Amino acid sequence: MTARKRILLLSIIMFCTVFAAAGTKDIWVPVYSANTAVAEDSREYYIDQSSPDWTMMKNRVKVKGIYMTGNTVAYQERFNKLIELVKTTEINAVVIDVKDDDGLMTYASELPEVEFTGANKKVRIKDINAVMKVLKDNNIYAIARVVTFKDRKAGDKYANLSIKNTSGGIWRDRHGMSWLNPYNKESWDYIVDIAEEAAIKGFDEVQFDYVRFPTDGNTKIIDYGTSAAGKDRLGKKGVVVSADVFGLVTTATDDMRIGQHLESIAKSVDVMCPMVYPSHYGKGSYGVAEPDFEPYKIVNRSMSVAKGRIDSIKDGGSKAVLRPWLQDFTASYLPRYQRYGPAEVRAQIKATYDAGVEEWLLWNAGNRFTAGALNRQ
Repeated sequence: MTARKRILLLSIIMFCTVFAAAGTKDIWVPVYSANTAVAEDSREYYIDQSSPDWTMMKNRVKVKGIYMTGNTVAYQERFNKLIELVKTTEINAVVIDVKDDDGLMTYASELPEVEFTGANKKVRIKDINAVMKVLKDNNIYAIARVVTFKDRKAGDKYANLSIKNTSGGIWRDRHGMSWLNPYNKESWDYIVDIAEEAAIKGFDEVQFDYVRFPTDGNTKIIDYGTSAAGKDRLGKKGVVVSADVFGLVTTATDDMRIGQHLESIAKSVDVMCPMVYPSHYGKGSYGVAEPDFEPYKIVNRSMSVAKGRIDSIKDGGSKAVLRPWLQDFTASYLPRYQRYGPAEVRAQIKATYDAGVEEWLLWNAGNRFTAGALNRQ
């Protein structure tokens, strides 16, 4: 395993054990005494006790979910419409952007380092506590999507944490986006702090996206430096940790030069979410001439292979549950495409179940989901 791959895998492991800091402080438990006098040091009436291990308290749900941007959550009419979709169909979970693809927070973070980066400057969700109450009142499983290393705000503001080019400046991808350096532990600290805050807000799960190296732009001039992983922030706070990965990770035997290797990630998170959108596969993938026209075949092959590989892991440790992202959009940017409606979306759900996988998420960037593909409650 290359040093580059080891470092990224360590970062994923770190995210899996993300919630330590707030859970390792000592707590004080009162002890009853017949002596009613108040001592000068009231601490003598307490015993020192470590915080509990919340692993067994993780709220594991067989997720059938949809995605919401910060804009959708903030727009009351659209938010209510999607909540109604959840209440009246088999959907039981929502993935909500917390830190988005631009490095911006969707609700106002109270973390000083976030304020410093300017990531609070475009807050869309004015009252995250009210949103969480709606989700809890309706028994909807809440997943916080946190984009990790792709982060223009933190990458520009904390230049020491960003990926550099060989000239010493900040490296940027073809969209002008800076990225945090996965080799730098302080980059992880920034992301983990945001994840912890989301957990405190009441999210049941934190889903990390872009847990990888950049793939576009002039990657030949990247200089990652030599910083190695430091002390892991170990601990358990009862929150499920998931990671989004490229769809091809399910069948690729290496890390695809982006640090995403299926077996390694499967041992490091609770849930793995491959983005198996048929439109994203090249012609001829898995023997399918035009993958966008064969959603069942693409998803079923991807999930069957991935499940077989994970089931074959024999080291005795915990292994991730598979939960694919499925395509609920029409890939009109392709030279040849088909319009995705109820039949195409349902075919992917069936392909998932037929592969022995019980969970799934629907992706539509505009949050317009195909209700006709869903079983009614």
